[in-house]
Amino acid sequence: METPDWYAALCDVVELGHVAGGDDLAWIVARAGSRVGMDVELYLADLPQRRLHPLRTDLAEPLDIDSTLAGRAFRLVEPLTTTDRTTGRPALWVPVLDGTARIGVISFVLPEGADAADRDLVARCWTLAGLIGHLCVTKFPQSDTLHRLTRPKPLAVTAELLWQLLPPRTFACRDLTVSAVVEYYDQAGGDGYDYTTQGTVGHVAVFDATGHDLQAGLVCSMALAATRRARRAGRSLRDIAHEADEILRANAAGSRFTTAVLAELRLDTGVLSYLNAGHPPPILLRGGKALKELPDGRRMPLGLQHLSAKPVVPGRERLEPGDRLLLYTDGITQARDEHGEEFGVERLTGLVERHCAAGLPAPETLRRISHAMLEHQQGILHDDATLLMMEWPTPPHPSLLPTSL
Repeated sequence: METPDWYAALCDVVELGHVAGGDDLAWIVARAGSRVGMDVELYLADLPQRRLHPLRTDLAEPLDIDSTLAGRAFRLVEPLTTTDRTTGRPALWVPVLDGTARIGVISFVLPEGADAADRDLVARCWTLAGLIGHLCVTKFPQSDTLHRLTRPKPLAVTAELLWQLLPPRTFACRDLTVSAVVEYYDQAGGDGYDYTTQGTVGHVAVFDATGHDLQAGLVCSMALAATRRARRAGRSLRDIAHEADEILRANAAGSRFTTAVLAELRLDTGVLSYLNAGHPPPILLRGGKALKELPDGRRMPLGLQHLSAKPVVPGRERLEPGDRLLLYTDGITQARDEHGEEFGVERLTGLVERHCAAGLPAPETLRRISHAMLEHQQGILHDDATLLMMEWPTPPHPSLLPTSL
């Protein structure tokens, strides 16, 4: 066997990726693997985060996230060793991330005699997987093939619109971690979330538009665009909300509106400022426990409050290092089982506390909670359901990245 050329493998991903579509990814991945003497397959997680789908559907089958070793590597964001069933050679399952957002896993079938426990080898596979992940994300906007691969069901028009607007489901920088989920993935449209960081300030927002139709999706989209525009213009929290009011009053059909929580966090001091526009109150978690709800900053839903109304003073809370803030829409807590019992705030916080105690990262915590909520009402949602969790600051060794490297 030729000496593995890791530099050539990385160059292949970069250079071939310049002029490539989504359909070329499988070939690029396989060619990079051949440079280092490995059989390499990329699997992408579907939108509901239940299965991992191979790019080369003619050579491999989808894998369940909750019951396979590949799924475990995805869930825990850790490279895991195994033996390839076809060749008997040692193999690795390596998570694939876009930044800190999980997008899938890669199977590396190692050369005969290679040691899957070799830390240097695992680290090289992790680096190659990371570069492939970044390339994959750049090809999604131009590739219907990749979108079809990750959609167990066709999306409604509202959901198609929503998924084009939302930022990645997980983001982390040194001073802030944000993770979110939206269900039901193929029908959603009235719910949305947003986040960003600018210097020493982080912003997060959650929206819940009235209705469950295309108009709800349009109202949510307008609120997202209006708040982003005002935020990017450097407006205050109150002015951001006022701009959304104006846009919705002028353009939303039938006096539609959206509830929302808009929050700013000083990343240097931990001071949180927030406005609550008719939305369920955020929940502050400290030491892995639900400490309290944040009840202040109350105002009318976006689209209903007039500029002449009495100014609302944003709520304030000083966070302590390690604190988490949980935002949610009422589709989570009002989900009902066959007996009419609601999922409820107590059940929600109990699950968050249990998964935090188990050391699960925020994306996996929210994935499991959203699935538990769906199971509570037999997989049939009567309202959009969104969860967003932020943590300040990002831990020195975040569970969003492998700990074994």
